[in-house]
Amino acid sequence: MMGYMSITRAGCAALDAADPISDFRDEFVLPDGIVYLLGNSLGALPRRTAARVAHTVTAEWGQDLGASWNTAGWWDLPQTTGDRIAPLIGAGPGEVLAGDSTSVTIFKALAAALALRPGRSVIVSDVENFPSDQYVVQGAAQAFDREIREIGSDADLANALGPDVAVVLLSHVNYRTGAVRNMAEVTAMVQASGALMIWDLCHSTGALPVDVTGVDFALGCTYKYLNGGPGAPAYIYVAPRHQKAARNVISGWHGHASPFDFEPGYEPAPGVRRFAVGSPPVLSYAALNASLEIWEKVDMRSVRAKSVALTELFIELTEHLGLELATPRDPVERGSQVSYRHPEGYPVMRALIDMGVHGDFRAPDLIRFGFAPLYLRYVDVYDAANTLAEVLSKELWREARYQRRLTVT
Repeated sequence: MMGYMSITRAGCAALDAADPISDFRDEFVLPDGIVYLLGNSLGALPRRTAARVAHTVTAEWGQDLGASWNTAGWWDLPQTTGDRIAPLIGAGPGEVLAGDSTSVTIFKALAAALALRPGRSVIVSDVENFPSDQYVVQGAAQAFDREIREIGSDADLANALGPDVAVVLLSHVNYRTGAVRNMAEVTAMVQASGALMIWDLCHSTGALPVDVTGVDFALGCTYKYLNGGPGAPAYIYVAPRHQKAARNVISGWHGHASPFDFEPGYEPAPGVRRFAVGSPPVLSYAALNASLEIWEKVDMRSVRAKSVALTELFIELTEHLGLELATPRDPVERGSQVSYRHPEGYPVMRALIDMGVHGDFRAPDLIRFGFAPLYLRYVDVYDAANTLAEVLSKELWREARYQRRLTVT
């Protein structure tokens, strides 16, 4: 540790000059005067996205019309996009399907896993899972007459497992604290009990290397670190060994083996395609694929190395402020975010955003900063830390306008 007194902005600029992935910053639209530490919630806009979406609208839709289902590959977008995502999570071709929202995808994975473990009545979920995960678990338990067993740590998980557990749903990276689980070890523990393992990778994909080898199901969103845009399609990974037997509870037309035979009965498509449901949102796929063009050039080891360096720098520059660090101090145990606890976290974050540093607030008391290595610079981290210090030392957050809660925090 250098200590914040010995870190200078010039030193951070030197780190930027030596950064092997610094050129990727030019791929993104970043407004002047903004330090964007919200890539773990909504990624920045890739420069190429607007042109890609415009082409889909004006040429593929506007000129070629319905022919584009064939000529522009619209029909196959769930599979072709899934294949582009697959290398980012350690999966292979034909193992990932892109489509639907994260919540719908969680439900599909849970339902399939439960059907593969008949006679087992328990779904294990972490109380620290994102609320969407918890809500979907509650809905699935009610729909399929199952029991929920909640845990608060991996130690709890070991005690929760047993012959009655059908499936375990956990987040690889904790959305509040950024704590990372050991995917291989946890998966092995769960499967040794006879249960199936589902991983939520929403805060992992595009932030650190992921390897789904050996897991049963995984899913994630694409609008955070992958920069797919607001409402971008989610994705699901289905292990090849499960693809023949796994059933998609939402048996939609696009998951049919021969949809254009227009048969009255449902016959699931082979492979991961059976997890498709309805018409792919073509414009959203266009935006996502524009970003994935960038990710195909990225070395995830370099991304992870810079992520560790950026988060370490931010912690060193801010730990003297007296805030309670909620994120693991050991970089091996954290994702690409830093979270602090503050009793007035909401107005603190509102004041920060007004001063050009964009993070977010998570109730009841977390101020959260996400570090997207492709476009974030070391000088940005330096400036953000100084701004946080100013907001706290001058108590700018006390202004009345910051006390009113906005709809989205």
